[in-house]
Amino acid sequence: MLNILHRSVKSFSVRRYTTNLAQPTAVRIVEVGPRDGLQNEPTLLPTETKIELINALSNTGLRSIEVTSFVSAKWVPQMGDNAEVFQRINKLPGISYPVLTPNLKGFQTALKVGAEEVAVFGAASESFTKKNVNCSIEESLIRFQDVMDAAKKTHVKVRGYVSTVVGCPYEGKIKPSAVVRVVDKLLEMGCYEISLGDTIGVGTPGSFSRMLSEVTKIAPVSMLAVHCHDTYGQALPNILTSLDFGVAVVDASVSGLGGCPYARGASGNAATEDVVYMLHGLGVETGIDLPKLVNVGKFICDKLNWRSESKVNRAMRKTNTNA
Repeated sequence: MLNILHRSVKSFSVRRYTTNLAQPTAVRIVEVGPRDGLQNEPTLLPTETKIELINALSNTGLRSIEVTSFVSAKWVPQMGDNAEVFQRINKLPGISYPVLTPNLKGFQTALKVGAEEVAVFGAASESFTKKNVNCSIEESLIRFQDVMDAAKKTHVKVRGYVSTVVGCPYEGKIKPSAVVRVVDKLLEMGCYEISLGDTIGVGTPGSFSRMLSEVTKIAPVSMLAVHCHDTYGQALPNILTSLDFGVAVVDASVSGLGGCPYARGASGNAATEDVVYMLHGLGVETGIDLPKLVNVGKFICDKLNWRSESKVNRAMRKTNTNA
């Protein structure tokens, strides 16, 4: 078997790109709340609530909403109604509704219900990969190849996730070179976009800059996204740093829903409301109606009996009686 990851430095120098130091004038938000935000939530939500959540998000101006994950209900009970949720939501024109498919079986199930975009989920840490999917990074990439081959045949777009891009709960700091290897392979396989995830929220503008400096040498910034957790309150600074590199796609979760079961103490994703407020303050277009988004955050937090992690959500609801 070919060793996918142990490739010479020379092989990474074939594709080189210049970092775009100009901030984007528009950013696409990928809303991950219905999938990443809810998948580890202990309270099992009714299918109707999930459908209502996604339909409400579709009416805020979002253009990408990650709906669900096609995994075994045995391992992720919250996603046990994945097919029904995907089939019953109102799919509006101009909005993509990607789903996570960690293996070929999941991809085939997603394809049957009409999915047009899927995502595969890898990591830059060997230890995290073994804890998460019970295999090595190299083995996980081989599994992804089956999904990629099937996607090409059926003209389905594939997005790649790379988690633990700056830190791992088991290995500590992650070298940018480890991230580069995985990103390079996912691009080679045919992913149209790579989301770089700070899974446990330990990143800072310094570590993000070092990581992005290396990744943008082998990947066009137009194909990169960032996915920040807010454990240490650094999600917004890290996103702002990413904008300085020209990154124009940001993953976020309404009201900061989500966490990571394999990363003790990891808090939720960057709250979509907070990200949108910051971007609008910078004059960056998102196409999102913030008051509507705040109302969606209130809706799902009420259903979960959960306090919103979004400071913008809490502040706007205090000052706006209609929110």
